[in-house]
Amino acid sequence: MPRTLNIQRLVGYGVLAVFCFVSLLPVWMALKTAITFPSDVFTSADSLWTDRITFGNFLRVLGLPSDVPPPANTGSPIDFMIALRNSVVYTGLLVSGQLFFSSLAAYAFARLRFPGRDALFYSFIAATMIPSIVLFIPNFILIRQLGLLNTFAGMVAPNILMLPFAVFFLRQFFLSTPKELEEAARLDGLNWFRVYWHIALPLQRGPLATLAILLSIQAWNDFFWPFLVGQKENVQVMAVALANYQSQTGQGQPDWTGLMAAVMLSIIPVLVLLVFFGRRIVESLQTSGMK
Repeated sequence: MPRTLNIQRLVGYGVLAVFCFVSLLPVWMALKTAITFPSDVFTSADSLWTDRITFGNFLRVLGLPSDVPPPANTGSPIDFMIALRNSVVYTGLLVSGQLFFSSLAAYAFARLRFPGRDALFYSFIAATMIPSIVLFIPNFILIRQLGLLNTFAGMVAPNILMLPFAVFFLRQFFLSTPKELEEAARLDGLNWFRVYWHIALPLQRGPLATLAILLSIQAWNDFFWPFLVGQKENVQVMAVALANYQSQTGQGQPDWTGLMAAVMLSIIPVLVLLVFFGRRIVESLQTSGMK
C-alpha cells in the first residue's frame, strides 16, 4: 500500500509539472523575447534562451536612455508611465466601487427582511447567465449620449455598482456573522447602515481582501470595454496601449522586444498580488464553497 501511494503521488506530481510547464511557457517566451536584441528575435525564435542578453528594451520602454535602438518601421513608443497610471486609476475606481456596493447589497440580502428578497436575490444571480458581450452595445450608446467617452467615468460606469459573483461571495460570509453582535448594536441605537459599516464589514476583512485581489486582476486585464470607450492617451489603460502599439507597425514587423518588455512590466503588479495573497484566495474560495 505505501508503494502504491508513492507511485500515485509521483504520477500526480508529474501531471502537475506538465501543466505548470504548459502554463508558464508563454510567460517564459515573453521574458526571453524581452531580453533579446531586436536583431536576434527571429534567429533565436526556436530556442528557449538567447545568446545575447540585454535589458535595454526595458529601459527604452520606460523612456530611459538605452543602447538598444528600436527596430525600423515601428510605431510611436509606448508612454508606459501614463498607461500604468491610467491602469492604476481605472482598477482603483472600479474595484473600490464594486467592493462597496456589492458588500452593501450582500449585507442587505443576508440580514434585511423585505418582500421578495429571495426572489430578487436569485434573479440577480441569474443575471450571471447573460453574456457580457450583449451589454456592450447599449452601454456604449448610453455612455456616448452622456458625453462620457474618453473619460474614466465612462470607463467605469457600467461595472462600478455591483457584480453578481461579488454579491453572492460576500453574502455567504455575512450569513455566518453572529447575529448577537448586530442585535446588540441595534439595541444601542445604531441604524442598519452603521451596523453594516462598523460591525459587519470589519469582521469580513479577509473575504474583502480576497475579493479585492480577484477584482483587481480582472480589472487590470480588462481590454474590450476600455478599448471602446477610452482611446485617448490620457485615459488609455495598459492593455489598450499595448494593442495600439502593436497595430501601428502597418506592413512592417512589430517591435516584439519592446512589446514583450512592456508586457512583462505590466504583469508585475498581478504577479505580486498572486505571490503574496494567492493562498488567501484559495482559502476564502474553499470556505465560501463549504458554506
